[in-house]
Amino acid sequence: MTTPRPVTELSADEARRIALRAQGFLGTPDRKAGVRGVLRHLGAVQLDTISVLARSHELIPYARLGAVGRKTVEDAYWKDTHAFEYWSHAACILPVEEWPHFAFRRRAYRNRPHWNHALPEDTYEQVVKQLRAEGPLTATDLGGAKKTSEWWDWSGTKVAVERALMYGEVVCVERRGWKRVYDLAERAVPAALLHDELDDAECLRRLVRLAGRSLGVGTRADIADYHRLKGEQVDAVIADSGLVPVAVEGWGKAAWADPEALDTPPRGRHRTTLLSPFDSLVWERARTERIFGFTHRLEAYVPKPKRVYGYFAMPVLAGGRLVGRVDPAREGHTLVAKQVTLDGPKAVPAVAQALLEAATWVDCTDVRVERVDAPELREPLDRELARALA
Repeated sequence: MTTPRPVTELSADEARRIALRAQGFLGTPDRKAGVRGVLRHLGAVQLDTISVLARSHELIPYARLGAVGRKTVEDAYWKDTHAFEYWSHAACILPVEEWPHFAFRRRAYRNRPHWNHALPEDTYEQVVKQLRAEGPLTATDLGGAKKTSEWWDWSGTKVAVERALMYGEVVCVERRGWKRVYDLAERAVPAALLHDELDDAECLRRLVRLAGRSLGVGTRADIADYHRLKGEQVDAVIADSGLVPVAVEGWGKAAWADPEALDTPPRGRHRTTLLSPFDSLVWERARTERIFGFTHRLEAYVPKPKRVYGYFAMPVLAGGRLVGRVDPAREGHTLVAKQVTLDGPKAVPAVAQALLEAATWVDCTDVRVERVDAPELREPLDRELARALA
């Protein structure tokens, strides 16, 4: 693909600020639109099983809006068929109006020649029949999710209902105790949206455009990663996506931007907050390093002796920069910072503020710091926390 010559040049700082605004961290948050507004703005909110302070899909709106009640978050996602769960960047909550634009992925699953799990004869039809008669149901309601205690050893019922979800015949309409609740798409998706009429090119153009809007500015790899598209899929449609080519200082790669993001300089109040490692601001490591000069990876699946920053280290955003990390836990009504990493003395007030706000959100009345990587910053951090808690 030949990339058009950029007509706009951005400094690294301008690109960073555009990205922050596009992700909802710069400027006045749209509190009236609330959690649903955050979902529409981001286009995808990643789900994950790990829950420390809260689950990641709860941390995403909290990071942008502040203390949002957990029931408020769940209701905003699932009530009135506002959203559906599907495979995007990973397992994600998606705005229901984007259902038609994932037709390309549903078709790809239907045409898939090989699956890792065998599907017993007639099981698929039986699951669909049971959902039609009794749904919405969990896999347990359908007869059980597993054959053994091994996480990967799915029952035939679980294989069937997950296959039906991939095909688009079944939809996850909510999470109940972290279990997916399935129903037939014909019942769950509004009739006007329940179709696979869009061809692959139209679906891809829409998702590339949405990714560019949600990122503000990004490379080909950034844009592809947002909804886990292939590079060649991006190449095929980006010229017609509405995104415009830009050159960003220091990136060394072709980039594209949302034209609306270029119309007005990004200004406003910066958010100070803890970020989920699955937050779309930081979920792609190469982009995070390029924009913020900050290297971060989730260490939950790293053997404990090899962890550097902690099990669920959460980056701290302040002043439009990533200024440290906190590995949190809860003990009763105490938020425990098991390990705190600070990017110098100037980060102390911001990290203290982020800890205190998070504690309030999860109904903790105290904050305890167990370890600070830079010992000389331990006392200033304790002092800052004590002053705010007094």
